[in-house]
Amino acid sequence: MSPRGARGVPGERRARRAARLALHPRRWLPTAVALLVAALAWRHVARGNPYVLPALGAVGGQLVDEPLFYLSNAWVTLSEALLGLGLGAVAAFAVAVVVSESLLLRRALMPLAVVLNVTPVVAIAPALTVAFGFGVFPKVLVAALTTFFPLLMNTATGLRSVRREVLQVFRTVHASRWDVLVRLRFPSALPFVFAALRVVFPLSLVGAIVAEFTAPGAAAGLGTVISVASQNSQLDRVFASIACLALMGTLLLAVVTAVERRVLSWHSSQQR
Repeated sequence: MSPRGARGVPGERRARRAARLALHPRRWLPTAVALLVAALAWRHVARGNPYVLPALGAVGGQLVDEPLFYLSNAWVTLSEALLGLGLGAVAAFAVAVVVSESLLLRRALMPLAVVLNVTPVVAIAPALTVAFGFGVFPKVLVAALTTFFPLLMNTATGLRSVRREVLQVFRTVHASRWDVLVRLRFPSALPFVFAALRVVFPLSLVGAIVAEFTAPGAAAGLGTVISVASQNSQLDRVFASIACLALMGTLLLAVVTAVERRVLSWHSSQQR
């Protein structure tokens, strides 16, 4: 058997084992029971308080009757969130590399990042709308600000988490600063980066929704749908939009988790 085939056999076995585990009742049954209990509780509350919670059938009817409406608005919000996440990630990684390489810059930049983090994004969003108009850019910027700090802190911590003995070995062989960064610091930071991504991918949706709430000229997006429906007391439309957001956040988290397991298959956190 070729080396490639030999390597493929354990991989196939792990894939089959993972599939069997995913289908095992102890994996999906607790979630199914929890969802059933939540649905029964929702039904009980909605029956006695129709102005607090709409009936689940009404929420589902909204999604079935107007699928293109929710898909188009969901795409607007998702695109704003992903663009903002990309912008925030690039900025966070750049600053993290700078502060991990220079103590002076770390002392200068990190307090500014902390101030930015503790400033409520809800207070910043209207000012960005006034400054940049009612287009996509201020919404992307709000999503970027929402995701910037968690990525910065985790990436900077990961870049500085290299074991001193390993770093000394690199210095002994006269490795350049670039080699240390690419071959040592980046791999060490990957678990921290993915831990942050699991948080900021859904969080980017929050930033996009907040931006849509505070942009009175917004014409599309689930945040706009929720805002308009709330003003018209259309609770079924509000919760249908919330269901779309929950589904998008779940899918984003699932994608990040799958990529993490693939990229970090060598790391102890993935050895189960």
